[in-house]
Amino acid sequence: MASKPKQAKETAEEGRRVQAGVDVVDEKSSSSKSESAKAPMQAGVREYPSKFPAQHQRKSGSEELLEPKPMFEAPGYKGSQKLKNMVALITGGDSGIGRAVAVLFAREGADVGICFLEEKDDAAVTKAAVEKEGARCILIQGDVSNSDFCKAAVEKTVADFGKLDVLVNNAAFQEHTSDIMDLTDEHFDRTLKTNLYGYFYMARAAIPHIKPGGSIVMTGSVTGIEGSKELLDYSMTKGGIHAFTRSLSSQLIDKGIRVNAVAPGPVWTPLNPADRPAEDVAKFGTTSAMHRAAQPEEIAPAFVFMAAPCCSSYITGEILPVIGGYGA
Repeated sequence: MASKPKQAKETAEEGRRVQAGVDVVDEKSSSSKSESAKAPMQAGVREYPSKFPAQHQRKSGSEELLEPKPMFEAPGYKGSQKLKNMVALITGGDSGIGRAVAVLFAREGADVGICFLEEKDDAAVTKAAVEKEGARCILIQGDVSNSDFCKAAVEKTVADFGKLDVLVNNAAFQEHTSDIMDLTDEHFDRTLKTNLYGYFYMARAAIPHIKPGGSIVMTGSVTGIEGSKELLDYSMTKGGIHAFTRSLSSQLIDKGIRVNAVAPGPVWTPLNPADRPAEDVAKFGTTSAMHRAAQPEEIAPAFVFMAAPCCSSYITGEILPVIGGYGA
């Protein structure tokens, strides 16, 4: 039997041999990386952009002015009546994730109400896209941080369509700051009022109208899971939305209403060019594990999954990250 010092020495030498082998692999890998940058991962039915022209927009941001245009049509997604005869109300539904969700909900058989702040042209494009799927669509302009508007939006949806089955809380305000000392009261207040008050007001207004089998789907964010040093207030609200989702789901179990959240990573929508400097927008999404941002049509199926009783009848209080992988 080997002595303890000898065994320790052999173990140490074995470790160094393992290290030497890995060092050789690392050197080859490093050389390969220096010769060519990693290509973005493409796993969809069509190729998605990984780079964007430098651009900046005035809030609240216009999808029509974005270059390239966000991809929302999801041509590879075939509907199968998962939301047949249902009615959905989507806040921030004029563009971005909201537009893509509206289109897929319509493809699955739902009529759709769209809440939007001011981009009438974007809202009109969404309405036309929903109607092209054979569904009805109404547009409701207003501010979700206003309790009276939220109540009126729900009441209009019910009056026009006769009911409400699904609420998608999606509208958001995002503006970066690098230093907490630069985060003004007005800025902080606007973020919280849109992202937290708006979600609460809409849910409170909608719940009396949603029958058993209906659902609420929230748009969370990877920033609410991992944090973001330049999106201090936004990350705070998204973490709050995740907590709101879990807490409200417990309240509504006895009513037969499911409450879940989808937490996306970087997605190409007007939200980001209306936040970041133009030079940052050009690199948007490249730090994700897939080395690119998602397109809205890649996120929307997760909302269908969470809204459809045939898919997620035993799922409530869950946060579903759709962030393009781990280990970037």
